[in-house]
Amino acid sequence: MGGIDLTVWVPILATWVLAVGTLVFAFWQLRQNQRLHSASTLLQLRDQFSGPRYRQARRTLSTWLLGDERTDEPDDWEVGLFFQLLGSLTRTRAIERKLVRDAFGTWITAYYTRMTRPVDLLARWRAQSKDPLIFADFEWLAHRIIEEERRRAPGPGFDETLAEEARYVLEGDARLAPSP
Repeated sequence: MGGIDLTVWVPILATWVLAVGTLVFAFWQLRQNQRLHSASTLLQLRDQFSGPRYRQARRTLSTWLLGDERTDEPDDWEVGLFFQLLGSLTRTRAIERKLVRDAFGTWITAYYTRMTRPVDLLARWRAQSKDPLIFADFEWLAHRIIEEERRRAPGPGFDETLAEEARYVLEGDARLAPSP
């Protein structure tokens, strides 16, 4: 009677294999649903960013950022708030950073570059308002994208190229028609 009773252990083992397999499948299915939701959300945000309201806001802010003499702050914060939302959604992993980079990376780095160079306007606005969190998630996201671009294209001249690309993108946004 000292042997293993297979009639007891096989069903127990099969039950455990089935339970673990079910959990693995459920996790995989949840991850796929998260990816689909992330992509769907990003497509909606992309449509919104290309819509008339944001086209006007992009034109207004880009024109202001390209100007030589800037007032203390822009009249329209909509684009900055949009990028702040993207940063927040990305930081909390509600949407995937790679998808955000692919869909909005050019604009994020362009607007961030012009907001921080040659004068760091974000630092100025934070100091004036005594709020260190103004556009913090936008800045976090911009830093991640810039770091990744720097790793992908190492070498001298990266900052100059970034500044040139920012000017090019903002000049395009400054010429946007109010609606497509």
